[in-house]
Amino acid sequence: MKQFTHFDESGAAHMVDVGAKAVTQRTAVAEGVIRMEPDTLAMIVAGTHRKGDVLGIARIAGIMASKRTADLIPLCHPLALTHVGLRLEPESGHHQVRVTATVRTSGQTGVEMEALTAVQVALLTIYDMCKAMDRSMTMQDIRLLEKSGGKSGEWRRFDRSPI
Repeated sequence: MKQFTHFDESGAAHMVDVGAKAVTQRTAVAEGVIRMEPDTLAMIVAGTHRKGDVLGIARIAGIMASKRTADLIPLCHPLALTHVGLRLEPESGHHQVRVTATVRTSGQTGVEMEALTAVQVALLTIYDMCKAMDRSMTMQDIRLLEKSGGKSGEWRRFDRSPI
């Protein structure tokens, strides 16, 4: 039976000791969407927002957040990331922006939390920049798509249907 790794034998929360783990190349890919009114998406795509390039600013925010994950999630290890890439894709048919983050490191623990944090903060940034126009925006379906490296090896979400 699988066990939670962030609790010791007495049930107290602790940071997992990864010191004896092998250093491997690790990658994680996560995604999420923010749904909005059609006019809001049209403004983002046209680049007419008075605050500037919404998607460009959200991309930088996601990258910055991935590097600060250990400051936000109490039991995460601080990691030296070797790559953070964010793709922000407007999808007019669904009135949404899809954010996909790919994060890599060469280390002793995975980067799933960094990829998920990058996605969430990029989505929050879009919300923050556009909330005056559309408070009904909804962030949804934030999820890990795949990870590789480490003892557990490769993992891919079996249901990768578009959200």
